[in-house]
Amino acid sequence: MSIFSNHIDELAVNTIRLLAADGVQKAKSGHPGMPMGCAPIAYVLYSKYIKHNPANPKWANRDRFILSAGHGSMLLYSILHLCGYDLSIDDLKNFRQWGSKTPGHPENTHTPGVEVTTGPLGQGFANAVGIALAEKHFAEIFNKDDLKLIDHYVYGICSDGDLMEGVSHEAASFAGHLKLGNLIFFYDDNQITIDGSTELSFSDKTAQRFEAYNWHVQTVNDVNDIDALEKAITAAQNVKDKPSLIVTKTHIGFGSPNKQDSSEAHGSALGDEEVKLTKKNLGWDENKFFYVPDEVYKAFADVKSKGAKLENDWNDLRNKYAEKYPEDAKKFEDFMSSKYREWEKALPKFELDEKGIATRVASGKTLNAIASYLPGLIGGSADLTPSNNTHLKDFDEIKPGSYKGRNIHFGIREHGMASILNGMALYGGFIPFGATFLIFSDYLRPAIRLGALSKIKVIYVFTHDSIGLGEDGPTHQPIEQLASLRAIPNVVVVRPADANETVYAWKAAIKHKESPFILALTRQNLPTLDLNKYNIAEGVERGAYILKDSEGTPELILMASGSEVSLALKAGEKLEAEGMKVRVVSFPSWQLFEKQSEEYKKKILPSSVTARLSIEAGVELGWSKYTGVKGASISIEKFGSSAPDKILFEKYGFTVDNVYAKAKELLRKS
Repeated sequence: MSIFSNHIDELAVNTIRLLAADGVQKAKSGHPGMPMGCAPIAYVLYSKYIKHNPANPKWANRDRFILSAGHGSMLLYSILHLCGYDLSIDDLKNFRQWGSKTPGHPENTHTPGVEVTTGPLGQGFANAVGIALAEKHFAEIFNKDDLKLIDHYVYGICSDGDLMEGVSHEAASFAGHLKLGNLIFFYDDNQITIDGSTELSFSDKTAQRFEAYNWHVQTVNDVNDIDALEKAITAAQNVKDKPSLIVTKTHIGFGSPNKQDSSEAHGSALGDEEVKLTKKNLGWDENKFFYVPDEVYKAFADVKSKGAKLENDWNDLRNKYAEKYPEDAKKFEDFMSSKYREWEKALPKFELDEKGIATRVASGKTLNAIASYLPGLIGGSADLTPSNNTHLKDFDEIKPGSYKGRNIHFGIREHGMASILNGMALYGGFIPFGATFLIFSDYLRPAIRLGALSKIKVIYVFTHDSIGLGEDGPTHQPIEQLASLRAIPNVVVVRPADANETVYAWKAAIKHKESPFILALTRQNLPTLDLNKYNIAEGVERGAYILKDSEGTPELILMASGSEVSLALKAGEKLEAEGMKVRVVSFPSWQLFEKQSEEYKKKILPSSVTARLSIEAGVELGWSKYTGVKGASISIEKFGSSAPDKILFEKYGFTVDNVYAKAKELLRKS
């Protein structure tokens, strides 16, 4: 017996269910169960609560919706189509096909109205926390008592799988601590995973867990009870000092006579016959495919007109704001469009100094020098602020109920930090940064990968970048991490050689667009190179450059990154003293180097010079592209050890004498 009290509500919800079933069936793959179970949630949110304008999916003051359970993508595509977004029935029919707007999991770069790329469970949930924090920060900076320029909610749907993943625990704890009352999530409690019943692996008392995280928690016992859903949303909106979780009892594959409430409905098409039986069961014409009743289109037409009015009203408010608060209005426009002025003039310069400073220290000085010129620069560390040197000294901390600051204390939540920063980047206007030790990049790698896929920029400050961190030993000494991060498409990794290279690495990071940018920095001091002697600025931005050259064509090229560059210079001088022609190349970034012209690359690494030696305190993997078949590498192919940094570099072969010996051997063979 139907619980729906309104014919249009039931018709619209079943339309969403069956569009999803048809889309998955036509593709012969996908996840029909979740969309069929959660259709009432999407319907209520998009038709009655979410503030959005389908004609302008990027309207600044829109509510955001995050489908953290991204496998249920046909739910999102179906509701976006009905609301009038640029997503046609043909797009729905092209689900999971080459070049379509409807990929298997939602991608923010493919589909109008999709805010976040989701699929890896827990990521969307954590992204939503970042988006909610971004809204709170914006609102506190720009809103006035009489004119609220930014005033919206972040809604989402998460699954059992989302809430099992560790990243969701980190993000939920963080959101509850900060009292993000603008965040409202529905928990699709269907008690089914791919393996079967959640009882196999999951016996959490989820409601109590979230209450312990300082969330406001409600339960809706039947997802088809539209009135109960609406009451729960309204109640959540009225709680201003806690994020909200609405535990919603759903039935995976709702309406399917043979597969409802079974794992079979989760990750595969229902089958042609079962789709027909489902349509018949829901009072639908079993021979109609991708069918939308005229009554449903008519009902959703109001959504589009209401959305246009909401944005027009906001534009009127923005005009009033500009008249009354012109300076703040200008700052708002600059912030949203990332128009920053004069910050490059604030970049520090470091004088020639053999003792030098650690690149993490140079990074901290650079960050503080430019911060006041870049209002969107915001971030923090996973409880390593003093070690990472990421504290913005002239700005406050973000605290529970107070969001105007620009220093974020993420706690020991590396994965959550990165996913939250992705959400802030997706909001727009921000230059978010996060920091930890390079070794702990392993904890947050999935978020870096999703940031790269989503074409968003988060700057990562990864310090303690080699065995040079010393006595903490092999658990903290990165060996394979640089190679691992370099392997992610659309990620830029820069390992600067000294303080000034670090400055220009930050310059490149600020100017960079549409992908994560990683700075790998030292704990130990490095000699400061001479700015008057070396073209460091252009060199860093080009990824590799000639630090020291020979008279005429070189016989040997020494190339290095980071702390090993000064070692290469000293070894080069020793070789040169014996009459050898040596070129020393600083190689801070493979990715930036690969963006250069072939002419430039051949200028730095001429094909005629086959004796090439790379020097880097990590695995050799990848360097052969630049050393060539006749070249060699000084690298580390085992774990580190606990000892002072100078001892470690000696024991692992990072000495002038060893570089000299390897170079001589190469020259003999060439």
